[in-house]
Amino acid sequence: MMNRRTIIAIARKDIKSITANIQVWLPMFVIPIFFSVLLPIIVAFAARASKGDIARDMQIILDMLEKLPDSSLRRILDSLETDQQRIAYIMFNYFMSPFFLMIPLMAASTVSVDSFVGEKERGTLEGLLLAPVDIQSIFAAKALAAFLPAIGVSLVSFVLFGVCANVFAWPLFDRIFFPHINWAPLVLLVMPAVSLFAILINVFISARVSTFQAGYQLGAILVLPLVAVMIGQFTGFMLLDVKILLAIGVILAILDYALLRLIVRRLDRSWLFESQAR
Repeated sequence: MMNRRTIIAIARKDIKSITANIQVWLPMFVIPIFFSVLLPIIVAFAARASKGDIARDMQIILDMLEKLPDSSLRRILDSLETDQQRIAYIMFNYFMSPFFLMIPLMAASTVSVDSFVGEKERGTLEGLLLAPVDIQSIFAAKALAAFLPAIGVSLVSFVLFGVCANVFAWPLFDRIFFPHINWAPLVLLVMPAVSLFAILINVFISARVSTFQAGYQLGAILVLPLVAVMIGQFTGFMLLDVKILLAIGVILAILDYALLRLIVRRLDRSWLFESQAR
């Protein structure tokens, strides 16, 4: 049975080591700052400064969205007065949402890769494995130490994005227009599920590799499915509305559960000692 006090103690120790390692925490802040602060400011000023140019360039997307069946998006677009407003609304509420899957994915991957391989590089893994702590508690602590920062960074990024979007696009709408309801399943379900999925994969990778760089390079493969989602979003092949986001969240939750059971059965002290020797 897992020891809750031990899990918290190990997780607290790992979080402290993360804050002391610039190689780990710097990537966690660079990408969120760009996507949650700089990008919305650029998009807002571009929409405000345009005189129909952006609308003409994105007319194909507007035409595509107008062909969609009756939905909240269709009704909102019809209620907006100018193409500038429509473009800004689509960009902030729909086309930029996949970027907020990248933030928890990158944050969770960066921290979780350091979970076991960081112990190897610091020479502390053997002491941890010899401690009178069950392996399930060690694994749970490593996952928790990655999950909390990833979710914290993601939520702060979402708040910053919303503030920047509404403040800098205010002259276009004269009201708060962000977020749309589709952000609810994205923030409350998909982002935590993506974070946990990345953590489980990367903790497993971290237990097998011998250096942080090797683990980070292998973990980068997780970005590829996200790139496919982003392409589908921007081409109109798959619009991330509430139903699709709920479906993605449920599928990811099922995968998380199956992966967790698989990894817990696989992890043991001898396996981790063997990986340390490599």
